Formats: sequence, C-alpha cells, structure tokens
Amino acid sequence: MNALSSINNSRDIRKLGINLNHWYVAAQISELKNQPLGVTLWNQPIVIYRDNTGKIYALEDRCPHRQVKLSHGKLINNQLECAYHGWRFNAAGECAEVPYLAANQKLPNCKIRNYPVIEKDGFIWVFPGDETLSNLVSPLPLPEWDHLNYIVSYTGFDCPSHYSFLIENLMDMYHGHLHQDLQAWANPILQHIDEDDNKVHAHYQAQSYYRINREWAVLQLFIPALRKLHPEPLDVSYIYPHWVATLGEDFKICCLFCPVSETKTRAYLIHFTSLNAFDKLHILPVWFRRFVKNASFNAAKGLLNNLVRQDLVMIEEEQQAYLQHPERKNYELNKALVSVQKLIKTQFQKSI
Repeated sequence: MNALSSINNSRDIRKLGINLNHWYVAAQISELKNQPLGVTLWNQPIVIYRDNTGKIYALEDRCPHRQVKLSHGKLINNQLECAYHGWRFNAAGECAEVPYLAANQKLPNCKIRNYPVIEKDGFIWVFPGDETLSNLVSPLPLPEWDHLNYIVSYTGFDCPSHYSFLIENLMDMYHGHLHQDLQAWANPILQHIDEDDNKVHAHYQAQSYYRINREWAVLQLFIPALRKLHPEPLDVSYIYPHWVATLGEDFKICCLFCPVSETKTRAYLIHFTSLNAFDKLHILPVWFRRFVKNASFNAAKGLLNNLVRQDLVMIEEEQQAYLQHPERKNYELNKALVSVQKLIKTQFQKSI
C-alpha cells in the first residue's frame, strides 16, 4: 500500500480516542492559583487544586450530589467544597462533610475518582488511565525548563480540531511555506523516518536562519538583516502523545498535548534557545545566570503566538472540511504523516 492510499483509508483517524495510559499536560503551573482549576482531558472533566501544604491533587470535576462542577467551589480545611450545597470531599474523592447533615443521618456513601497528578518541568501532568500503570510511564522530559543554559518561551492555545490534525501539522515541515518570514528554517528535505509502537522520528535536512554562537547572535531574533541561511539538521518527533523538534544545536521546541474532545485540543508550545555555545557564560555566578534566564523568559512568546495563529486558521479549516465532507480524500505526499496516523491507531488499540 502506498502513502496516498494509506491516507485515503485512514479517515476514521479523526474520530479515534487517545491512549489514556500516558501522562498529559493539564496546565502550566502558574495557571493554578488559589482557586480550584477545572480542565477537560478527553471528555473527562477534572478539577486540580492544592492543599494548605502546597501538595497538588486531581479529582473528577463532579459533585455526586447534583452533578455540578466542583471547580466552582473552594478549598476548606484541605477539603474541596462544592459551591452549590457545601458538600466537602477529601483528596481520595470521598464525601467528608455535609453541613446540614442531621444527627440521625450518615454521610453519603459516594466517591468520585482521583487521578495521579504531578508537577514537573513547569507543568501539571495528569494520568487519566489505569492508575496502577502510572509509575510505568514517565512524562515527556523537559530538562531545559529549569536549566540555566536555556532561554524559555511558551504559549498555551486551544486548537478547534481533533488532535490528529495538530500533530500532523507539527510533523509536516513543508508547511513552513505558510509562515514565510516567521519560520526559523527553510528548504526542508525529508531524509528518513525511524518509528516503532511509541514514537515517530522524522529526519529532515534543512537550512536555518539563525546561528546562536556569539554574544550578539541573540539580536538575530529581532533584526532580520543579521540572519543568514546555513545548513542544519531538523529532527521532529512524535513521542506519543507529545511532539519535540530540534533545529541544529541552537533550538528545541515542544508541543504538549491535552486532547479535550473529538473537535478540540488544548496544547502548549514551548521554545528553548540554547546558550551552550557561550563558554564564558558558564563561569559566571549562578545568580547572574538565573537573572539572565528569568529576564529573558517568554522573549519569543510573540513569535510563537503569531505562528500558532496562522496554523490554527488552516487546522480549523481542515477540521470543518472533514466534518462537512468526510468522504473526501486527501492527497498526501509526506510519508511522515502516514507514520503518524499508524502510531495514533497503534496507541489507541493499546488502550482498548
């Protein structure tokens, strides 16, 4: 079966669910304030909150009394209180208190689900599948988030489509044609693909506009005249369920997925600029390096937002075209997308 016919026989990919037995990003840590935070992960409403010690918890976002969202409530004595009638639930999801409970009444024997949840590398990760498997799978590592040799920028966004459309957009480096002067690379050529049941690595040879090898090189991000095309390897990877790309040794970019439903995907795009080429930087005091990192945080956020804005227009049109005419066939030439669809199917089958 050739690449074209494989795509044509895979239209049901737009309705496939996710493999729940992975860690998904529910929020960036700074999004969780003093109030409970409600999120949705593949049609599962989840409420995230901190207790008085700062420990984080995730529960099913549903009060079993009247089925309203617990995320409307607040934390009282380390228990999540429903805003409607004041029922309170402990970290295990058990009903712990009803304010108007009569002396001759017992607490309702109701319980909601609690989810494995961790904070790591700047984000809150939730495991929506079989909790006994949560220790066997690790979140996508992002050591650059706290490393002093990397400048970090990120943006969160809602993509009005099935998650497969977004990951195909990210894996297809030929769509840089859309971004024109916003794109960091040019002239990509797909050389080969490595794949297994957990990941797809697409190796492109491309040209980069940037070379971060001198102190003034960061100015290239702001002054186009300083940029000069030069060859760099471009590697993009779908490490299920997230995406990672590297352009030479200067840039790494990740997209963390939180599939919401068949037609909505929450995602976080993270950009890391390496400062490893600056040998003198490594001998400076740690406090100064931390100051530089913190002062530069989100310096590229505007660029990321513009890239995302352009992509979302196209991805939403893809989704709407599919909903209106699911019988229409795509004509795809990039073999990496065939591998992506195969991986999505394989992972979905694992969760059944």
